Amino acid sequence: MTKAELRTSAYDAIIIGTGQAGPALAGTLAAAGMTVAIVERALFGGTCVNTGCIPTKTLIASAYAIHMARRAADFGVMVDGPVRADIARIKARKDAISGQSRVGVEEGLKTLENCTIYRGHARFVSPHEVQVGEALLTAERIFINVGGRAVVPSWPGLDQVAYLTNVSMMAVDFLPRHLVVVGGGYVGLEFAQMYRRFGSEVTVVEMGPRLIQREDPDVSAAIREILEGEGVGIRVNATCIRVAKSGEDLVVGVDCTCLSPWAGGPTPTIWASIGPA
Repeated sequence: MTKAELRTSAYDAIIIGTGQAGPALAGTLAAAGMTVAIVERALFGGTCVNTGCIPTKTLIASAYAIHMARRAADFGVMVDGPVRADIARIKARKDAISGQSRVGVEEGLKTLENCTIYRGHARFVSPHEVQVGEALLTAERIFINVGGRAVVPSWPGLDQVAYLTNVSMMAVDFLPRHLVVVGGGYVGLEFAQMYRRFGSEVTVVEMGPRLIQREDPDVSAAIREILEGEGVGIRVNATCIRVAKSGEDLVVGVDCTCLSPWAGGPTPTIWASIGPA
């Protein structure tokens, strides 16, 4: 379809993406009397609502409940029988809460005066023109609010195995037997503690000399002590990270001292599962 064949609509502002900043900006501009077009190609609410703050904190709440139930006797409360995580139900609860927020964002934008929603992929065709499907939107002010993406490193073997990112982790409905979290930052440590409390064996692999290196060393040391106290394995100073599949498992190499870490024997490797426990 040529540019001349597109349906052209002019606005005072175009906002690409309905993540955390987009709806608030749309509301402010619309309240000031400006006409606004807001474009969303996938899920309303962006990262925070769908794969970030809300769903992860919902999962953390479930993990905390399990943790406290296991400590019930410390408070004089007796729990008869083992405490275990029903990951399918935990995920369903997370999906429901996240879904409510997503619907709320969409409905709020639909009822916002002076705001028009476009569903689809936005593509610039000139500095002040954006194409969405068969529509051509024009505006002097265009705001890009497209959120974040997981960075996938180019480690040897990674393109040959199944792996999870912070986004695809949201779809997991089973308990991994052994979860390896590569990266000792805030998000990685959240998942590490969470899945350890759910019942998985968990190992954190960090290339640097300590966890969350942006924090002071004493803070980093305290967090490591807490995690190791809960049974999370920590490997820092990991070099030459590489992965391979071995049967139904994955092998994660964390050291350069062995060129073939999946050859068996006492090598600097970590075994991780790719299926349920």
